[in-house]
Amino acid sequence: MPALGAFTFVLHSHLPYARLAGRWPHGEEWIHEAAVDTYIPLLQTLYDLKEQGVYFRLTLGITPVLAEQLNDPDVLDHLDQFLDQKIDAASLDRAYFESPETADSNLLALAVHYQKNLEIIKAAFHNRFNRDIIGAFRRLQDEGLIEIITCAATHAYLPLLSRDSSINAQIKIGIQSYERLFGRRPNAIWLPECAYRPAYVTEDGHTRAGLETFLEQNNLRLFFSETNAITGGQPVGVAAGEVIGPYGYIKRRYVIPASPTLQMPDRPATTFKPYYVTETIAGSDGEEHSNVAVIGRNNKTGMQVWSAENGYPGDFDYREFHKRAGTSGMRYWRVTGVKAELGDKDYYHPDWAAFKIDQHAEHFAHLVGDLLREYNQQTGEYGLIASNYDTELFGHWWYEGITWLGKVLRYLASIKDVELTTASDFIQRHPPQEVLNIPESSWGSNGTHFTWDNIETHWMWPSIHDSEVRMENLVARFPHPSDDQRTLLNQIARELLLLQSSDWPFLVTTGQAREYAIQRFNQHLERFDKLVESLDSGAPDRALAEHYYELDKLFPELDYRWFAALE
Repeated sequence: MPALGAFTFVLHSHLPYARLAGRWPHGEEWIHEAAVDTYIPLLQTLYDLKEQGVYFRLTLGITPVLAEQLNDPDVLDHLDQFLDQKIDAASLDRAYFESPETADSNLLALAVHYQKNLEIIKAAFHNRFNRDIIGAFRRLQDEGLIEIITCAATHAYLPLLSRDSSINAQIKIGIQSYERLFGRRPNAIWLPECAYRPAYVTEDGHTRAGLETFLEQNNLRLFFSETNAITGGQPVGVAAGEVIGPYGYIKRRYVIPASPTLQMPDRPATTFKPYYVTETIAGSDGEEHSNVAVIGRNNKTGMQVWSAENGYPGDFDYREFHKRAGTSGMRYWRVTGVKAELGDKDYYHPDWAAFKIDQHAEHFAHLVGDLLREYNQQTGEYGLIASNYDTELFGHWWYEGITWLGKVLRYLASIKDVELTTASDFIQRHPPQEVLNIPESSWGSNGTHFTWDNIETHWMWPSIHDSEVRMENLVARFPHPSDDQRTLLNQIARELLLLQSSDWPFLVTTGQAREYAIQRFNQHLERFDKLVESLDSGAPDRALAEHYYELDKLFPELDYRWFAALE
């Protein structure tokens, strides 16, 4: 039976820049936890499938700033230390639960379970993947099993940048980093936070291009959007405030404030097919469109993970994320109940969870098949389902998620009328037949820019915008710099990239790491100012620029001239 439609996971991997930023509660431990909980287990799962002869395909985004950190020798050395500490902690728990005074057979079994798992992950990191996480993903792409897509260099929130030169530089530097680490040019991009800006006319009569223009100029042919940016209507999923599993009922110290909802008119477009994006201003005459395609997130499959009410991670037998052992930080409890307080959580049982993983993987695979068959029967068309998630949801937040994902790929590989694909491969074989005007949107709170620009964060943007203008002026002033000047100019550009990271306003808004985000923002702004002052003094302090580079060693081939003003 020929396939009736195609499916791809689209996994977006991103963490804030945290190299050499210390440890718990904010710093490199973010990277280490994600590597141990998510990235290495994901590699293990995908390599296991490959070696077992299971043909799979998926789309994996790795942001340039994350890829640079995962490729950094210092970060990897510290990852080794982190793994050793985790193994030691599990070992100490094991001894504690074996002691006659504190014996607990349930907790002992879990401590043994964790110790073995961590030892397997360490062995895989060293022996199977040769301490090269990026290289291991690269090999899967070289073998045609995954597509790795890029992102803006430091995950900048592109619609809120004031200068098109910054948008262009963020994209160019992201591509340059990708080429260096993955040995080829990317075909597709994950726009940070799915934040899109269409073409518009400014108050002084100037036209600013839509983001698709910058993508096309840089030979990127595809991006992804939130569901209602395609179909219209109310935001859904994360944009509507959904959280993973039962965690909406957990009392937290961070809450995204209420924001105006982006209500869009309903329209007949569907997330089951891609569209070319218009270059024209909404409401203007003309049928001109770009050669850049957009794929919308499929909501029905997406909500199987995102939904607080019906999402798989909320199953009572899955591991509880928010409760840790005071001795070691290990998590020994299960979700237990919809509104169960942390003190009332029952012990976690891996065998119970394993049974549910298989059930939920089979359910998801059948859902994909049913949706594609239904779309084909209704339209006669070959549809696509793109299920978009943050990669770190799997393994880190949802402990069983990586195993579930592997089982889903295994089930789907056995369904003859569902084709596993990558996003760009689908576009190449099934080019868009229609054109769509995408509205300004994001997958932030209520589909607007509010999460990144609100009363708590508005003070950040004037400094970013002022620095963007100063960067443009520096490019114009120094077309033929000396070696010392070039070193400073490149580091000034690097500090601007880090200043523009969407993580800083996001972390301030959510309160997850407010103090850390403000510190990092001000730190990069202060370094930017000091380097500009040194350049202006006529005696550029090259040693200072090189010192800053050693602190934040990323994008070694960056060219400051990519921040040149655009016509």
